[in-house]
Amino acid sequence: HAPRAPGNPAEGTVLVTGGTGALGGLVARHLVAEHGVRHLLLTGRRGPDAPGAAELVAELTGAGAHVTLVACDTADREALARLLDAIPADHPLTAVVHTAGTLDDGVVQSLDRDRFDKVWRPKADGAHHLHELTEHLDLDAFVLFSSLAGQAGNAGQANYAAANTFLDALAQHRHAQGLPATSIAWGLWGETGEAGGTGLATRLDEAALARAGHGGLLPLAAADGLALLDAALATSRPLLVAARFDATALRARADEGTLAPRLRGLVRTTARRAAAPGPNNPADLLKGLDRPAQENLVRDLVRTTVAAVLGHPDTSRVEDDLAFKSAGFDSLTAGELRNRLCAATGLALPVTLAFDHPTPAVLVGYLLRRLEPAAAQPPVLAELDRLESALASLADDEELRRTVAGRIENLLAACAAPAPETARDAEDDTSRIESATATDLFDLIDKEFGGLSS
Repeated sequence: HAPRAPGNPAEGTVLVTGGTGALGGLVARHLVAEHGVRHLLLTGRRGPDAPGAAELVAELTGAGAHVTLVACDTADREALARLLDAIPADHPLTAVVHTAGTLDDGVVQSLDRDRFDKVWRPKADGAHHLHELTEHLDLDAFVLFSSLAGQAGNAGQANYAAANTFLDALAQHRHAQGLPATSIAWGLWGETGEAGGTGLATRLDEAALARAGHGGLLPLAAADGLALLDAALATSRPLLVAARFDATALRARADEGTLAPRLRGLVRTTARRAAAPGPNNPADLLKGLDRPAQENLVRDLVRTTVAAVLGHPDTSRVEDDLAFKSAGFDSLTAGELRNRLCAATGLALPVTLAFDHPTPAVLVGYLLRRLEPAAAQPPVLAELDRLESALASLADDEELRRTVAGRIENLLAACAAPAPETARDAEDDTSRIESATATDLFDLIDKEFGGLSS
């Protein structure tokens, strides 16, 4: 299908929320240049006072559009109602593009009501108000800029994922009512040349972008993103995902079992063997090494993990005595560091690991102290640790479980039986007691307990 313009290009008004943001401005330019839209209503919480707003209006006006830029928070229902009522009747509202949104990332434990509300209001409340205030209008398009976070999740974005999931559900609801609706769950928008980054990418540093790439998500070029926008508008589906993926990274995550269920159908995975479940055995890391070699091994592990979390290509930028906070760690990356080290060592490490041990050098010392007892334990106990881990992930197969239980019972019986030497000694003692005279017995008692026969 050929892409259709959202709204009557010549007469209708197109509302773009978040229109002064990088992503909203990009969409506004595209509507004017490629779809012939001539009447734009742009909103943003700062309106004309937003950075670059005057330049954007001048550019759009120069391209032949009539632009109205208004400071309006779409989460304020009354203010939004007044804005819509003020649209002139000769240029009625024919399309809505809701790009407004904000981020406030953090681990779940830190997401209080205020931080949740900060993300929910512009994204979800704004969309709901737009729906309620326009559902009686004959719109040609109602476009919601959602996020892949709502479909596949993303570390530290529980509040953002919830708000975007609401947008996806709202589009389904409108579609069921016969109303126009397209929710586009965007991946990562990348650079746009002179205009800079757009959307989420503008808030990510180099390390965060590298981590996104390791997770399988790659930035979209502006031209590709706008082409996907046109393709989405050309369909009748209420919900689509528009993202660029690294198939190799997705496959690696799938093989590890960490790929989101919604993304598993994108790649073919290799068959996973069930023979080596569970974490690494801590004793295997240090066993058989002298103290300097143990220190070097753990130091390399920490430095390599820190570099991976921060997105560094190697460990050359990891300083042993530089505090994690100064190196760029936050609550999210600190949690990722802890999770990676848990997987690498098999230890149950505290969630406050990077805060309690604030430099790589201090962390190395802590891990050595935790690993040494495991490395020093007898090999048979290490094997029991490995067996315990395997049993925890035993498949739900009743016949297999009975077989394993029987084997364990046999091992327990063998372990509880007296050693051959002990059994022979016991037999000898029994024979001596049975053949002993009364004098012999009293002499034995005196020897063991001291003078009871006197």
